[in-house]
Amino acid sequence: MLKIQDLTLHYGSSQILNGVSLEAETGKVTCVMGTNGVGKTSLLKAISGTHPRSGGRMELNGEEIGRLPAHALARKGIGYVPQGRDIFPLLSVRENLETGFACLPKSEHYIPDEVFELFPILKDFLHRRGGDLSGGQQQQLAIARAMITKPKLLLLDEPTEGIQPNIIQQIGRVIEYLRDQGTMAIVLVEQYFEFAYGLADQFVVMRRGAVLKQGTKAELTKAELVEAVSV
Repeated sequence: MLKIQDLTLHYGSSQILNGVSLEAETGKVTCVMGTNGVGKTSLLKAISGTHPRSGGRMELNGEEIGRLPAHALARKGIGYVPQGRDIFPLLSVRENLETGFACLPKSEHYIPDEVFELFPILKDFLHRRGGDLSGGQQQQLAIARAMITKPKLLLLDEPTEGIQPNIIQQIGRVIEYLRDQGTMAIVLVEQYFEFAYGLADQFVVMRRGAVLKQGTKAELTKAELVEAVSV
């Protein structure tokens, strides 16, 4: 589904990503791991188009993707749940969800029942403002909004950050459900090692803006991964 070759990214004169190459397959969770500041979030920004990459090649479902802006990449099937969630605090839960309609034809401008089956609290809070939700509820809303766009590739940046344990478990079940549907590739950036290890089919470990190790669970032992992501 996603193939990246030699991706680079700069913030001004500072180079953040140095020739990153990876693949993410449909029906699998690819977990990007590493300590703070190694470029994980920058990688997702580059893939989603929220920060233009400096160089490299990116393919989505066999189609080469040029340096398109984020809204164009969303229409091509890239869903992005950023760190910090970025929900609209003054819009209601329903209005936040409906912002996902921008990526869809008018005939698909509806909220699927599946969203409320996975996140029942959102049905109860449809008229509540996004800014009045707890952190865990906002994370559920952000993932649900990305689901509405019917992504072929779903990017999740630190979905457990600052979230209470029961919501972390629910988010884990949702990620498993979405993976098992076999319709999308999922790229997960996550610091919570046990959560990430439990979900991932394959791993990409980054250090200093580059890929240090990558492979499947069969190819990388848990001990190797722990050592690679340690400071």
